[in-house]
Amino acid sequence: MDQIRIENLEVYAAHGVYPKETRQGQLFKVDVTLNMDTGPAGLADDLALSTNYGEVSRLIQRYLWENTFSLIEAAAEHLAREILLSFPRVESLALELKKPQAPVKIPFSNISVRIERGWHQAWLGIGSNMGDRKAYIDQALAALEEKPEIRQVRCSRLITTAPYGGVEQEDFLNGAVGLKTLLSPQELLAFLQELEHRAGRERKIHWGPRTLDLDILFFEGFVSDDPLLTVPHPDMENRGFVLEPLDELCPWLRHPLNGRSVRQMRQELEKRGEGAALRSLTKNASGS
Repeated sequence: MDQIRIENLEVYAAHGVYPKETRQGQLFKVDVTLNMDTGPAGLADDLALSTNYGEVSRLIQRYLWENTFSLIEAAAEHLAREILLSFPRVESLALELKKPQAPVKIPFSNISVRIERGWHQAWLGIGSNMGDRKAYIDQALAALEEKPEIRQVRCSRLITTAPYGGVEQEDFLNGAVGLKTLLSPQELLAFLQELEHRAGRERKIHWGPRTLDLDILFFEGFVSDDPLLTVPHPDMENRGFVLEPLDELCPWLRHPLNGRSVRQMRQELEKRGEGAALRSLTKNASGS
């Protein structure tokens, strides 16, 4: 990935735990490395195809001056997110916020916090089998698109499938969603659960009916076996209603644990006969 670097940008701002620091302010220095593709701008010699480092520098200066944080950890975190939201060509960044005048009573040359943040690709499963299923899904997609920390939302076609798990209930409308996000996996999960709550979902029966079901299937660079957030989503290789729409969006994507692509997992499921059974129960539901 190409880089644009800004080093030792000097900003006078008021951040600190002690009242004197927020009252009088002090000097801060900022290093930021912007990771992005500079090729189109370089070939065309066109600033519109790049990220203006002057504008980035002015944003850093303005943001640190206009906002006050007790911790430089917080100042760095919020500043990084502001840069990523304001300059869409930047895929990720490394930011170091230096505090050379920190109130430390022994000699030192510098104190700083360095963080790396960026956009991550995530893949979701989405479904509903209560009420106006399509409306619940459309509302969730609209909410995802409106979230500033989420962009490039794409949804597969929707298919109607028989319920999974043995609980007698209505058929599901299922799909897959691809998106990029600045949210951490935990933050994304919390937002998805908020959307489910808005849709009136009640968690009374395991694998039971639901107005809206949103699951994180894959999250770039993240693997977890935490029962509260298991990623990749468990047992997806046996779930045609997950693999069929996901195969439409990212057939090449490889499962980080079993090494098989989405297309391979779908084909293996079909060879076992379960895919054929699924197809007999599905239909194009894009207009449902």
